[in-house]
Amino acid sequence: MSAPTGVLQEAIVWLNDPLTWTEPGGILELAGEHLVMTAIAVAVAAAVAIPTGAWLGHSGRGAGTVVWLTNASRALPTLGIILLLAAGGLFGNTATVIAAAFFAVPVLLVNTYEGVRGADPDAKDAARGMGMSDGRILLQVELPLATTLVSAGLRVTIVQVVATIPLAALAGGGGLGQIIALGMGTQRYGEVLAGGIVVAGLCLAIDGVLAIGQRLTTPAPLRVRAG
Repeated sequence: MSAPTGVLQEAIVWLNDPLTWTEPGGILELAGEHLVMTAIAVAVAAAVAIPTGAWLGHSGRGAGTVVWLTNASRALPTLGIILLLAAGGLFGNTATVIAAAFFAVPVLLVNTYEGVRGADPDAKDAARGMGMSDGRILLQVELPLATTLVSAGLRVTIVQVVATIPLAALAGGGGLGQIIALGMGTQRYGEVLAGGIVVAGLCLAIDGVLAIGQRLTTPAPLRVRAG
C-alpha cells in the first residue's frame, strides 16, 4: 500500500468513527467554536467596512482611499498578523478573530463602495427631486440598490474567513484547526487530511447556504437583472 493511499484510508477510518464527531473536543464541538469565531470576525469587519464603504461611495470621493486600504490589508498575511499579535502576548481565539476581521475588511469595503457608487443615477436624482436628504438617499435608495454586491461580498468574506480560522490552532486557539495541528504534532497524517476535508466540506456547505440566502435577499428587479 502506497503512503498516499494509506493516509487516505486513515482519514476515512477516522471520519467514520462516531466518537470522532460526538466526543468532547470532537468535530461537532470544534465546528461550533469555528463558526462562532467566524461570526464574530465577520461582524466586526462588517461593522467597519460597510458603513465606511457606503459613505465613501455616496460621497463620490475616496477611490484612492479604498484602493490603499484594500492593498494595505492584503499586504499582511493573516498568519503574519496572528504571529505579530502572539508576539505581543495575545494568543488564542482573540488573536485569530482580530486577524480574520482584518483580512475580511477589503472585500466588504470594495463591494459596498462599488455598489453604492454604481447605484442608478436616475433613482438618486428622483430621490433628490422628492426632497430626500443625503442620509435618506443613502439608506433608502443607494444601499438597497447595492444589495447584490454587498451580499456577494458577505458571501465571499464568510467563506474566506471559515477557511482562515484554522490558523487559530497555531496561536493556541480552537476551531477545526486543532484537528490539523494535533495530527501534524503526532505525525498522524490521516487525521491531518481528515481535518482538511472537514474544513473544505464546511466551506462548501456554507457557500451553498449563502448562495441561496443571497438570491432570496436580493430584490426581485435586481435578481432578474443579475440573472
